[in-house]
Amino acid sequence: MLNKDKIVLTGIKPTGMPHLGNYIGALKPLIERSRGFKTFMFIADLHALNTMHNPDEIREHTYQAAAKVLALGLDTENTMLFRQSDIPEIYQLNTLLMNVTPKGLMNRAHSYKAAMDKNIANNADVDAGVNMGLYTYPILMAADILLYNADVVPVGSDQKQHVEFARDIAGHFNHLYGDTFKMPTPIIGSESGLIPGLDGRKMSKSYDNTIPLLAPEGELKKKIMRIITDSKTPDEPKDPETSTIFQLYKHFATDSEIAEFADMFKRGGMGYGTAKTILFEKINAVLEKPREEYERLMENKSEIDAILAKGAERARPTAIETLERVKRAMLG
Repeated sequence: MLNKDKIVLTGIKPTGMPHLGNYIGALKPLIERSRGFKTFMFIADLHALNTMHNPDEIREHTYQAAAKVLALGLDTENTMLFRQSDIPEIYQLNTLLMNVTPKGLMNRAHSYKAAMDKNIANNADVDAGVNMGLYTYPILMAADILLYNADVVPVGSDQKQHVEFARDIAGHFNHLYGDTFKMPTPIIGSESGLIPGLDGRKMSKSYDNTIPLLAPEGELKKKIMRIITDSKTPDEPKDPETSTIFQLYKHFATDSEIAEFADMFKRGGMGYGTAKTILFEKINAVLEKPREEYERLMENKSEIDAILAKGAERARPTAIETLERVKRAMLG
């Protein structure tokens, strides 16, 4: 159980609309956690620069990222929501940490190794297309974590390395300059990697099997009706635990609704078309108001700007204090 006094840090990359798997595995727990813990939540527009070079696109995606968490119910009393680039101390801490980070650590980064493996598979130069932003990505990530004195960082299992690297870098720094940084701890989402997509595989954009989180009602229904099922007839009993329909439904329904839906599968007499309709109606009912609020916010971007500016104003004192502490340690 997470102690109420702990500081939580999380970043959201501005990469467009998330899907239901992202919501169930990451966004929903983050929103719920924001209601009980002091949280620094930043829109990672600097990280996006590695692959996104259109400033208008980054700006629009930043608005989308902010609007979606606000529409889903982010508690902005406990949570400071801000643009990563609006905190000037992040640039300075990133530069300072460069001087204590071993190159070998960067060589082991998953993102860099994946780029190298792709180049090798294509018989290209091993570093083709690799910029220094990508190569030093984990240092900026460590700066994000350490700047705000984070105790815990919720991540998916595939992102655990970022927190481990932050701990390594903090450890190198503390060894050289004395006890300066906290040692952050990752919180691994229990649902990571377990949300099925339209074809039954893990919901992922790379499989083209996703259901967009805040899709318009018509698109949501169309997507759900495309869920692949087995050949059982309506009269036959069905196993809810192997059904993509049921596995998605249980993340949006109450315990009693889940039990009733499971019983409908087991006793037979329900076709998959009916099951899909029930799933659609449940998801649509849960997401209807967030979808409307998201659309309202995107039509009123000055409101998003004000929220992000207030979040940055609240976050900066911690960032300034941390940077001053680091500069004193390193520069006297």
